[in-house]
Amino acid sequence: MRVAGLIMLAACLPVFCAEPGFTPLFNGKNLDGWEADVPDVWSVRDGMIVGKTATLNFNDFLRTKKSYGDFILRVKFRLVDDKGNSGIQFRSKAVPNSHEVSGYQADCGENYWGSLYDESRRKKTLAQPPAPALAGLDKSGWNEYTITARGNHITLDLNGIRTVDYTETEPGIDRTGFIALQVHRGFPMEADFKDIRIKELK
Repeated sequence: MRVAGLIMLAACLPVFCAEPGFTPLFNGKNLDGWEADVPDVWSVRDGMIVGKTATLNFNDFLRTKKSYGDFILRVKFRLVDDKGNSGIQFRSKAVPNSHEVSGYQADCGENYWGSLYDESRRKKTLAQPPAPALAGLDKSGWNEYTITARGNHITLDLNGIRTVDYTETEPGIDRTGFIALQVHRGFPMEADFKDIRIKELK
């Protein structure tokens, strides 16, 4: 039994033990399956995806090559030293002739934690969390988003607490697209991401 347990533990070490039904989107070693406009911004370190910049005059995004529709997505992330602004895009599309992407974003950063933002499309916050939902937030440490998108219904959970329960009512809003990680323009920052996994819903 002890040998079997050690074998199971060793098998989980490269990334993490996958949850039933979930598929890792990041292998912990390289950026296979992802693409970026500015590759120098993105790297892998200590099993994390690292987005780091001294300064940018545009937002930059690391995008999955695959598109997703209905799903549950889980991502652990941190803003180093609580500096900057970041987010996790989903159901997103590239904006032609631009570094921008268009779609929903689970936001990260001062005054935006736990919010649902519409990046480069309606360019506004669609839903904000009640203040008590952020009571356990560690602004400079690791936190975890669970993003659920099913049809026109979207929920965000931050560290296991519901921050957004949103129903899309505007017609013509895309229900499929890539997932992307953001570093925001305007200031030096580092955003780290790990344990990125998805469960596609039928």
